Amino acid sequence: MTPLAVDLAAHGIAAWNVEYRRVGQDGGGWPGTLDDVAAAVDRLGGVDDVDEARIATCGHSAGGHLALWLAGRRRVPGGMPGAAPRVLPVAAVAQAGVCDLEEAWRDELGGGAVEGLLGSFDHAPERYAAASPVALGPLGARVLLVHGDADDIVPAAQSRAYAALDPDAELIELEGADHFDVIDVAHTAWRVVVDRLRVVLGER
Repeated sequence: MTPLAVDLAAHGIAAWNVEYRRVGQDGGGWPGTLDDVAAAVDRLGGVDDVDEARIATCGHSAGGHLALWLAGRRRVPGGMPGAAPRVLPVAAVAQAGVCDLEEAWRDELGGGAVEGLLGSFDHAPERYAAASPVALGPLGARVLLVHGDADDIVPAAQSRAYAALDPDAELIELEGADHFDVIDVAHTAWRVVVDRLRVVLGER
């Protein structure tokens, strides 16, 4: 995401490029991955010159799931990771994002990546209820879903599923675009994201 963060900064939007413990790393998965991104966004509440009323999240693939989840944390049940957020994003961008974790688990997207994050749905449905954007939606924020119809890693049906339930969601489905075109700074998909963010965050 570094080239995208650099490009946002060049357009006058401060960018906070977040890393987190991933599945397979010490402390990654449930709840460490969610705790990490929640802590990163909440940290913005204490940063000088950051307007908490104009924060958006953006992520690709599994990061797209996290971007949506961060925007919907106000709906996470108490006692679960991320509950009681300090900072509430006003918008979220998911680029080829995983929006429906139960469906992704059933489809074994990413070779079972969702089960690696949350465990089996059969054994921990409450985790899916607290972590899946589709389960939490509508998220209470502006949502932009950017997905290529030629994506063979995360199918565009994932974004369509979320767009169908949230009246504040905009789905941009790009003909012929694959899983990685949407994070190419030279691609139309990214230009659309920058333009929307500048409007939503009041840059123009």
